[in-house]
Amino acid sequence: MSDKSLVIGLTGNIATGKSTILKYLADKCAAIIDADKLAHRVMEPGGAAYDAVVRVFGKGILAEDGTIDRKKLAQIVFSNPIELGKLEKLVHPKVFELGRQEIEKAESPLVVLEAIKLLEAGLMVTLCDEVWVVTSNFANQMKRLLEFRGMDEEQARQIINIQPPQAAKINQADRVIDNNGSLDELYAQLDAIWNDLRRRYPTRMHALINHSR
Repeated sequence: MSDKSLVIGLTGNIATGKSTILKYLADKCAAIIDADKLAHRVMEPGGAAYDAVVRVFGKGILAEDGTIDRKKLAQIVFSNPIELGKLEKLVHPKVFELGRQEIEKAESPLVVLEAIKLLEAGLMVTLCDEVWVVTSNFANQMKRLLEFRGMDEEQARQIINIQPPQAAKINQADRVIDNNGSLDELYAQLDAIWNDLRRRYPTRMHALINHSR
């Protein structure tokens, strides 16, 4: 949590439609912090997790220029939950610290921290005033992965199945956004949530309106 900003933690399994919600909030002048991009930063050469990741997974994950080849690393961890757990133990604490710094630096009174592993990463959720979980059914997840991300069916199915059950996230959510309908239905949910935020957090939301002018 931040002393000056309202911090929304946005999460949900892969291909549930989080990017559409992020665009809605960015259009409202929210500051967006992408935990995946923070993970990229901590695994860059010189980053806080780089040496530990290379030590645990070996120099075989490195590209010729010394950077971590994320495709090579993904081949190791996405097919093996134990290896994925090792990577997350190395990276999550460093991402948490960087996320905390980014929230404190944010100029907007509304900050959205988008993290697919927000609830599984432990400390990360403590940065948030509210947790929003986006849900979608298996068929829609598959459709988005095949059509918009160019995955083949086997790869898409494997990635969906390795993720935690959506029900586990829902049980920890302050708000659940169902993204199985039309875009208009999604926006209707978001408009209702936005109006509720204005009622619940009048001081910070008023500051956001002034900030956006």
